[in-house]
Amino acid sequence: MVIENLMKTKLGDSKKSNYFYRLIKNNLDIICRWDIVQIQSYGIEIERQDIFNEKLVDICRDCVKNISPDRYKVHNLLRLLYTKEVSPIHLVDIIGDYVDDYAMDFDKQIKTMAY
Repeated sequence: MVIENLMKTKLGDSKKSNYFYRLIKNNLDIICRWDIVQIQSYGIEIERQDIFNEKLVDICRDCVKNISPDRYKVHNLLRLLYTKEVSPIHLVDIIGDYVDDYAMDFDKQIKTMAY
């Protein structure tokens, strides 16, 4: 489910590229003790649409679904990607360290639910 959508357009000589930066929400099933617990999770999708002579010629899209259960952390990361005009091709390379760090947020969420 798309929660937020930011758009940016880059113009070239005869090419236009529309970039879409989306905050997405998912449900993630995690095993906690002997039960399966469902946690809301937020991720990011970036899409680039290339338009040449008024015709859509290419679409490139990438997504990282489960970054953190903390919406504001993922929102801030989305804003950073939007500001820096990151392409979907580079999404995973750019946010890889953030995703690794934010993985601990799921552990914290599970601990609060377990008690």
